[in-house]
Amino acid sequence: MLIDSHVNLHAPQFAEDQAEVIARARAAGIGLMVNICDRVSNLPAVRAVADGQSDIWYTVGTHPHEAKENPSLAAETLIELARSPRAVGIGECGLDYHYDLSPRDIQRQVFAVHLDAARATGLPLVVHTREADADMLAMLEAGQAAGPFKLLLHCYTSGPELAERAAEMGAWFSVSGIATFKAAEDVRAVIRTMPEDRIIVETDCPYLAPTPYRGRRNEPAYLPHVLARLAEIRGWSAEEAEARAEKAFFDLFDRIPRPEAR
Repeated sequence: MLIDSHVNLHAPQFAEDQAEVIARARAAGIGLMVNICDRVSNLPAVRAVADGQSDIWYTVGTHPHEAKENPSLAAETLIELARSPRAVGIGECGLDYHYDLSPRDIQRQVFAVHLDAARATGLPLVVHTREADADMLAMLEAGQAAGPFKLLLHCYTSGPELAERAAEMGAWFSVSGIATFKAAEDVRAVIRTMPEDRIIVETDCPYLAPTPYRGRRNEPAYLPHVLARLAEIRGWSAEEAEARAEKAFFDLFDRIPRPEAR
């Protein structure tokens, strides 16, 4: 099964043709998609994409860019919102020091709340990290010391040290269209070192369209290009890459029934 672990189908880029994009994904063999919450206030739109769709699930959380929207966000709020059986993860959350669209202290404050919610719910934490390796590592290690939680570093483009230390914590990693970019050899080098049983794939659509669609709006139907590049990087056959990514996905997002259990 092809699984897009990170889509943003509620984004305004899909306002005119969301149904058609979903239909194209299914026609391309995408069996499951996880629609990612960018901020808690936007959850109704995130959830609406999954309503009535057996193959679309969603997460609950606030992206670091949006942390300033609600600095007083409480773990209890996330925990309550995640009680729905269709909610399968906490996030997307984390730290982004490249754009600094929210103050860094607020980013850290809001991220800490998500760590607590992941621990309390048992749902995987979907983490965004960019140019914040030292603070990210410190917060993840402190969070794990307070009590274990499942962890996904999505669209991983950070350095090898954070990847290695996160892997030691049991983290999963997702590979995106960036892996197909000609200049992204540093990203591919880290992908070669990731734990082979904890790698999944994503599009992060509408962003980061893989080669040969780079520069266009991304969509889940393009996921096979990401999977093919992962297979090439790791020296796996296409079938092995798909099977490994599928198993790793269900090991991580364990609220979603595995195919044989449906």
